[in-house]
Amino acid sequence: MLNVDDLNTFYGDSHVLRGVTLALPAGVSMGLLGRNGMGKTTLIRSVMGYVRPASGHVRWHGRDVTGQPPERIARLGVGYVPEGRGIFPNLSVRENLVMSARPGPDGKTTWTLERALATFPRLAERLNHGGQQLSGGEQQMLAIGRALLTNPRLLILDEATEGLAPLIVAEIWRVIAGIRESGISTLIVDRNYRAVLAHTDQAVVLEKGRIVLAGESGALARDTASLAGLLGV
Repeated sequence: MLNVDDLNTFYGDSHVLRGVTLALPAGVSMGLLGRNGMGKTTLIRSVMGYVRPASGHVRWHGRDVTGQPPERIARLGVGYVPEGRGIFPNLSVRENLVMSARPGPDGKTTWTLERALATFPRLAERLNHGGQQLSGGEQQMLAIGRALLTNPRLLILDEATEGLAPLIVAEIWRVIAGIRESGISTLIVDRNYRAVLAHTDQAVVLEKGRIVLAGESGALARDTASLAGLLGV
């Protein structure tokens, strides 16, 4: 479904991604691991069109979409929950959700406002609250719900549990597990590598802009020596 081929991305003179290649099949959940500053968010931003790679290709179902604007990538069926959430603070919870709602690329509306509120009961209780009135955990739920209402084929989650209380973190991972079971592909970045590996089928590890380890998540979880060296855990 998503193919990244020999991607090289720069920020000014800084060569951040160095020949990254990966393939994410339909219906598969993939973890993206690595210490801070190793290129994880840059890879996501290169896929989403926020950063234009210097070379290489991003392909969606075989179609070259390298460097296309984020709104175009989103309409192809890619939902994105960025680090920092990116909700609209001056809009209500209902408005944040409804403004993004649309059928998926196949015309189906599997995710509706009602389903999002059933998935996140806290949001149902705060429909008329402004985004700025929500707690950090509630804002994260809102960001995920908003992305799901685009009815994506792939959902990208960048640090979805960062800075949240343990009970909220557990709730977010429960929802991620449900999304995975529903058949939506996911690409997940999170500092809790154990949780990432427990909720994905495959994973890759980035170091200094290169993929240095890749495989089935269960196998990587057992390779504690390699993970310790690469993730500093």
